[in-house]
Amino acid sequence: MSGTGAEVGGTDGPPWISAEQVFGRVGFGVAAAAIGRALKEGLEPASDFARSILDVERGHLLIMPSASSAFVGVKIATVAPGNPALGRQRIQGVYLLMDAATLAPVALIDGAALTTLRTPAVSAAATDLLAPEVVDHLVVFGSGPQAWGHIQAMRAIRPIGRVTVVARDRGKAEAFAARVSAGAPNAEGQSRGGDGGIPATVGSASDVRDAQLIVCATTARTPLFDGTLVPADSCTIAVGSHETDARELDSALIGRAQIVVEDIAVALREGGDVVIPIGDGTLDADALVPLAAIVTGAAPVDRDRPRVFTSSGMSWEDLVIAAEVFRRG
Repeated sequence: MSGTGAEVGGTDGPPWISAEQVFGRVGFGVAAAAIGRALKEGLEPASDFARSILDVERGHLLIMPSASSAFVGVKIATVAPGNPALGRQRIQGVYLLMDAATLAPVALIDGAALTTLRTPAVSAAATDLLAPEVVDHLVVFGSGPQAWGHIQAMRAIRPIGRVTVVARDRGKAEAFAARVSAGAPNAEGQSRGGDGGIPATVGSASDVRDAQLIVCATTARTPLFDGTLVPADSCTIAVGSHETDARELDSALIGRAQIVVEDIAVALREGGDVVIPIGDGTLDADALVPLAAIVTGAAPVDRDRPRVFTSSGMSWEDLVIAAEVFRRG
């Protein structure tokens, strides 16, 4: 393939696809459509390989393999909570994409960029089906790459009237809101993903009271807002946790909402947003709805109450987006 960038490992090695090339080839709308298409065509998240999360001295090592009829791939990623204080990214990694027929490596892809694209794309695929048709107000918790990516992914599926940013660091929240308003690339140089900016201000957790769309993209371990304030006709996305003792959403919201997850077994194994409410008796595990059932129409969307999509990331999602990036080179 042409235009894939400098090769890694010598002239015979697989081409390297940089972060700039990842975002240049595949926008958030295209990525979301790829996720939805894969599920409609019969991809079964429940059959995906389980990922490994290993504790290391400074954080976590994630090993995420997956396979399809066309490609095999594996992401090696690290999560280092102390990195932002050192001026480095919290999530780093690399993705190895292989041809399924020969298992020959065909590309190495910037793993952090792939994750920054993939996670909002999965959220957007869910949100497109769960959110109200009109989104006047989007509230975003967080000010990092995932918060930025989710704003771009949400505007790829809905016109957004205004954005409220809620973050622990007031200075970072103000800078982030200014970038959203200006439509400028973020601190990592990520593409804006849309034309122009969106009016954005810094707010507080209570601003969810009139939001049609709420995105939680933080490292919080306790709930970010009062779930009783969330309007009935709304969609909340939570992507920040992959541990059973950490959550971004409270039991009040979970108990009154339709809960959609990537895969039920994964949610019960890794998702504090559902594991904790199940433990306190607020939620019945049988009430969880897999995303594939919503995408294929096997399960209806309940528009009489809030809709929640909570995810912790699965290997098949990386493979779908990596293949899309590779094909568009």
